[in-house]
Amino acid sequence: MAKTSTGMDENVAGLLCYVLGWISGLVFFLIEKKNKFVRFHALQSIIVFGVLTLASIVLGWIPFIGWVISSLISVLAIVLWILLMVKAYQGEKYKLPWAGNLAEKNT
Repeated sequence: MAKTSTGMDENVAGLLCYVLGWISGLVFFLIEKKNKFVRFHALQSIIVFGVLTLASIVLGWIPFIGWVISSLISVLAIVLWILLMVKAYQGEKYKLPWAGNLAEKNT
């Protein structure tokens, strides 16, 4: 496994990009300047979990139907969170449809 500028193995840093959702993604995107694998996972984390967080907040203001959809988004977020951490730890550059393409273009 390649090392990052932080001294970690890139698969560990990739996993850590997802641990706190968009927050840890932002931290790794700012501190990792060279490793494209880590920067990809950091940016994908920012995009995916940022959008899901905003959607959940906005929908949470809508009585009943918004609360139901917001709950479904939370379940989706947990599933994606686990999947993306596992794939990053396995050293895989797992791209989600829209967010993965955007992250790849900007790393």
